[in-house]
Amino acid sequence: MTTPNTENLLSKISNRSARVCVIGMGYVGLPLAVEACNAGFTVVGYDVSEKKAKIINSGNSDVDDIPAEIVSELVNSDKLSCTTDPSVIADADIVSICVPTPLNKTKDPDVSYILDSSEKIGKCLTKGTLVVLESTTYPGTTEELILPLLENSGLKVGESFFLAFSPERVDPGNPKYQTHNTPKVVGGVTPECSKVATAFYETTIETVITVSSTRAAEMVKLLENTFRSVNIGLVNEVALMCDRLGIDVWEVIDAASSKPFGFMPFYPGPGVGGHCIPLDPHYLSWKLKSLNYYARFIELAGEINGNMPAYVVSQVGELLNEKGKPIKGSKILILGMSYKRDISDVRESPSLDLLEILQEKGADVSFNDPYVTDISWKDGRIASAELSNEILSSADLVLIATDHKAYDWKKIVEKSKLIFDTRNALKDFDGANEKIYRLGGGRLTATGVVKAH
Repeated sequence: MTTPNTENLLSKISNRSARVCVIGMGYVGLPLAVEACNAGFTVVGYDVSEKKAKIINSGNSDVDDIPAEIVSELVNSDKLSCTTDPSVIADADIVSICVPTPLNKTKDPDVSYILDSSEKIGKCLTKGTLVVLESTTYPGTTEELILPLLENSGLKVGESFFLAFSPERVDPGNPKYQTHNTPKVVGGVTPECSKVATAFYETTIETVITVSSTRAAEMVKLLENTFRSVNIGLVNEVALMCDRLGIDVWEVIDAASSKPFGFMPFYPGPGVGGHCIPLDPHYLSWKLKSLNYYARFIELAGEINGNMPAYVVSQVGELLNEKGKPIKGSKILILGMSYKRDISDVRESPSLDLLEILQEKGADVSFNDPYVTDISWKDGRIASAELSNEILSSADLVLIATDHKAYDWKKIVEKSKLIFDTRNALKDFDGANEKIYRLGGGRLTATGVVKAH
């Protein structure tokens, strides 16, 4: 039975008078806030970062997929603002939690940001408010952690307030799918919660899929990224096999991709990065350990993917050794610091691992990335080097870690002495140039004999 609070909020959503508050204005929160504004809502963002609030309120953007012009237009029209004052939560009809959920050193979920947000909401929760968690986490989080904190207000879920989970599905740099046209999964604690949350997202997202519970919605996100992690782990291991068998893994994948059914291509690389694939499967694995179940596929894929940077460095060492050079003292230029092409996001990037391992082995390492001006590193920062003819020609080895489209591959091939390509970026040059080597390119035969190509 529909409650008066449900009817009231549905009416506000319909006429766009519902006030929206987005907690966490990062790569998930800002795009969601923009879509809500585009749908006719007035949105206030709450973020603990004063820098973030200043960027948004000045009409700028630090999220790759959201141009500053869009933010500026919304800010100037009083549709969007950002603050570090949590009291704004009390005035909201709809609150979306889009905070980070990192892993700690033992790979256990750090839900402190979710708990902090939920406590702030619980202290000022009013009748008829919808709260939606978008942060990726383990199944059960919404009901086990958030619900009790909100019910401390004395209000009852499904009647006095509404609680749902809707996993973010952001793919930074994707030219085809953004927040608006990526289907949205929604699951509420009660049917009334699902009804209200679905109604809100249907105003901002093209397609909304409602599932039976918050646990089901939480599991959807983890299945999606565990699927990717496991398949990337598989193809990375195949690349290692191909190096030993003297087979080109890239040729094998291309040929297998010709099958019109039963095969989906994944590609090897120096590791996995971003907030999702390296982290999300571990939320599920952690939860299942508490139920005395060991998620073998997840753990194995994580192990294989996590060891790829070390494998790449070992191959770099072999290549330099063939040229009579040790890694120690060699000049190595890493091309690409972001975790994927054409974005500036360096979170969990395997390039960071490559940089650290090479430095530990005594290499003189520099990097270039057209999207990353500098990175925080140990006690300071490292700036992206200019990709000049001099730095290419002076490097003992150029390591392609991210295949940005902006790179002039012809120039890179012409000026470099030796190249190790982990992304198959130089497929059009390979075979005609003996200074190019590729990850999984069949460089090592089964007998351990180096096979140049």
